[in-house]
Amino acid sequence: MIFNTTSAEVLDHALDKSTHQALFKQLIFGFIGLLLAAFVWKVGFKKLISWSPYLLAFFCILLVLILIPGIGREVNGSRRWIGIGSFSFQPSEFVKYIVPAFITYQLMNGNGPELSFKAFLKLVGYVSIPIVLILVEPNNGTAGVIGLTAIIMCIVTRIKFKYWAAPLFAFSVIGAISAYHLPYVTARLNVYLHPELDLKGKGHQPYQAKIAAGSGELFGRGPGSSFQKLSYLPEAQNDYIAAIYAEEFGFIGVASLILFYMMIGYIGFSIAVHSPDRNGFYYASAITFLICFQAFMNLGVVSGLLPSTGLNLPFFSQGGTSLMANIMGLGLLLDISQDQRELQSV
Repeated sequence: MIFNTTSAEVLDHALDKSTHQALFKQLIFGFIGLLLAAFVWKVGFKKLISWSPYLLAFFCILLVLILIPGIGREVNGSRRWIGIGSFSFQPSEFVKYIVPAFITYQLMNGNGPELSFKAFLKLVGYVSIPIVLILVEPNNGTAGVIGLTAIIMCIVTRIKFKYWAAPLFAFSVIGAISAYHLPYVTARLNVYLHPELDLKGKGHQPYQAKIAAGSGELFGRGPGSSFQKLSYLPEAQNDYIAAIYAEEFGFIGVASLILFYMMIGYIGFSIAVHSPDRNGFYYASAITFLICFQAFMNLGVVSGLLPSTGLNLPFFSQGGTSLMANIMGLGLLLDISQDQRELQSV
């Protein structure tokens, strides 16, 4: 689908670059992702959890470097990438997986769910550092996913409700009021509610995505037959690739895609529930939630159910760092599953 959408865009712009460029880059990142998955599978999730404080510190440094002009690469008003030649690297994609590992590490080396309020505040302070840096980029969608994953970890690990529920409510109210006064956020909400009012601006993509998805009907136009990918829906290979997929493969294709993510969710949570190790349960739950929640948010945006979040579709959208991080996540799930099988065989 990435080759399909990007090659059409290149042809539409009179071949100013190779039609296979995006495909080759995605294949390279996919191969690197497989190497990362093999590495974490070999090293083990327990080692990764024990390394998480150092990894979090390292990626926080990268998030700071992104904000420095000349190092960070700015695209559409956001600084989210570090440029390495023709390639770019987005540290926040890996932070999604490091934060739950760090929370698990802190619980392993503390008192678990019975940790003191002081220890809890210390944990919140550490986790807030990368979230704030990601918000500054700005990348509200990724920061929101990391924050929500941290809340899910609080629920799964049974941290005392009174520690986080009341502060969360207070921060949510303050955040909602503050966000309402941010032009960046209010513009996205207005586009979500009335995309037709800004068809030449921010409302163009969500409006064209609805046209693409709706025109697919039951069986779709057929592979490669999308009209919207011919620059009617710009940059479709990123956040809106599911709209082109829906146009070409129809409702049946989208239902199959949703089934794929449901299978990942079922297998991932099964691995978590059957993990003999409490930390395996914590981490497998967080990884599965990350993948499935991002898929839900992206498909919700494409269908018009949710406002634009800037989150891509795991394993599907163009984005090398996202692909590497998500494949690594599957490698971690496999390792947790292997740990379970080895214990059963003893």
